[in-house]
Amino acid sequence: MKTITKILVVDDEQSMREILRLHLTTKGYEVRCAEDAIAAGHLLLQEKPALVIVDVQMPYMNGYEFVRAMKNDPQTRDIPVVFLTLDDNVAEQAQKLGAAAFLRKPVTSERLLEVVALFAGG
Repeated sequence: MKTITKILVVDDEQSMREILRLHLTTKGYEVRCAEDAIAAGHLLLQEKPALVIVDVQMPYMNGYEFVRAMKNDPQTRDIPVVFLTLDDNVAEQAQKLGAAAFLRKPVTSERLLEVVALFAGG
């Protein structure tokens, strides 16, 4: 029996979370969503996802701060991260933080699924 791959989506825009959930669940992924880094931190520890997709611009703690904290924790440091952003200047920061990839909004479903399959399997 095939195990279902869990993905955590962190974005403060509900419409973006729903679009990503729809594309990913259609391809058989189990998706958990969080609207901010605080909620994401709880889900991250509970769910142990295979991949985290995180928006850069969020309230309370931005995506960079969230990933920095994630990469400093032995329980979560090996989980691949994909940044999702409108920002053109994310490449350098994403690389410094050890992100697997980054996607520019708006992202096509084909590109999203290609990157997810590459880093989470499926």
